[in-house]
Formats: sequence, structure tokens, C-alpha cells
Amino acid sequence: MSFRRAVRLMCGFAGGSGVLVYAASAAESRGYFGETQGERQWFKTGLAIIHAAQPSVLLSGNNSVQPSGNGWDSNWDKRDPASLLNGKKKEITGDDLATEVENNKPKATRHILLIRHSQYNLSGSEDKERFLTPLGREQAELTGQRLAVLGLKYDILVHSSMTRATETARIISQHLPGVELLSCDLLREGAPIRPVPPVGHWKPDAVVRSTTRTGPGSKPLSAATSTADVKQKEDSYEIIVCHANVIRYFVCRALQFPPEGWLRMGLSNGSITWLTIRPSGRVALKVLGDSGFMPPDKLTST
Repeated sequence: MSFRRAVRLMCGFAGGSGVLVYAASAAESRGYFGETQGERQWFKTGLAIIHAAQPSVLLSGNNSVQPSGNGWDSNWDKRDPASLLNGKKKEITGDDLATEVENNKPKATRHILLIRHSQYNLSGSEDKERFLTPLGREQAELTGQRLAVLGLKYDILVHSSMTRATETARIISQHLPGVELLSCDLLREGAPIRPVPPVGHWKPDAVVRSTTRTGPGSKPLSAATSTADVKQKEDSYEIIVCHANVIRYFVCRALQFPPEGWLRMGLSNGSITWLTIRPSGRVALKVLGDSGFMPPDKLTST
């Protein structure tokens, strides 16, 4: 199955309203994968549940930084070939096992470009009234132009089904002819987890559907894009247009940082956050909230 078709299927069947990056915590701990079989398939294949460690650092006596806890979990997406072949080790041994492991290693890098939606009408009482402002449309144009001049071979443009993200994605797509545009409910905005340090305006009711599905006491899990499939021969570039909370929490989980720190990051409207996932499983943050391509008078963060 081609990369584009796989993503299209995963999004096309999605009918729930969970926030992508924290719904998976509940999926494993509560057995919940959303309202449809499509959502379950999304998490299992395209956006795998990952066992992300939450390392902290301690200063030793010589002021060098030493990792504490479990450190980096190199098999966060549970797709490490050696791990997958564990059950076959009795049947395959020696050189044959080494060859099998090598043949099942990913060869390509995945690039995930997370775009925050543009400025929108804050006075709207419901989603359909929260459309982009004139400035927001200008911001989306600038983001689209920026993505175009990067000259990358984009595979797909997936966006949240909320109005402000949908409008932003459609404007961006005009600058990227030939790139498939796909809407997905799983990218809708929500409050992922109680932030640390705490804030007075935290509203548990803002958590999508239920506050019991995630939290500091839940397993250290999140959903993030997995390493490239072994059949993927070339690097891929995927654009995801969504929301600040989704992006910030996504970054914490992808980098295996403490997820409660998501609110400490700020993102401008129309900004670009760029994550790379190497064949080895290493994840790197190339850019966080880049908006340097916008004139100062066009910058907003609402």
C-alpha cells in the first residue's frame, strides 16, 4: 500500500473528536481508540502508540549533565526489527537472523512539518464562526509561500477538521499544487494534560470528551509518527496543519520530554515546527515555531 493511500485511509475513516497526541495514552490504558475502526487503524499503523520515556537530567558534582530515569527509549514505536523478530529467534539464528534484522530496518527519514493555524475570529461561539480574520488569511498565504520556496517534495497535507485549520490548510495548498489535502478529526484542538507549573485558567472541561483518559499518572505513552516503513525507499515530507496545544504536546512526546511542560512553549499563528524521524528511530526537532518569514506586523499568537 502506498504511503499516501495509507494516510488517506487512516484519516478518511476517522470520526471521533480526540486530540491526536494524547488520545493514544487512553487507547492503551483504557482500551479506547475512538468511535470507529478507522481511528484504531490510525493509531496502530500511521501514528503508532509509543512508549516514550520521560527523562530528566541531574547535575553531577563536576557540573556535567547526567540522564536519570530510563533515558531515551530507542524502540519507542515498537518497530525495532530485533524486537519484532524476538519470537522467531529460535527458528532463525546466526547470520540468517542478522540478515533478517538488516532487511527489516527502515531506510528512509520521515519529516513532519507541523503548522499552527492562522489568526481567527475569537468572538465566535461555535467552531463554524471561528473563521480566519483578514490578517489570518495573509498569514496562511505567507506560510504557503514559505513551504513552496523550501522546494521539498511534499507527500501529503493533513489538517484538523476545525474551521480555522481547514481554512489555513486550503490557502496553503494553493501554493503546493499536486499535494493531496486531507481532513482528519483526530487533529482537533483540546487540552492534553494538566500543565506544570500549574496555571489558573486551566479548565479540565476543555479536555476532549473526558479528563479520565490521560494525566500525569497514566503510562508514559503518546502518539507520534513512527519510523518509516521498511518499504519506504525515499525520505517523506508530511505537512500537518493543526493547533498550538496539539503541536506543543506532540513535540514533548516525540522528544521524550516530560509532557507536563507543553504549555511552556509559545507558537505564533502560521508558524512551522519541523520534526525528523531517522531510520534509527532517533527524533530531532529541527525547527520550533519558525515565523521568521513573516513581517513583524503580521505576527500574532492568538
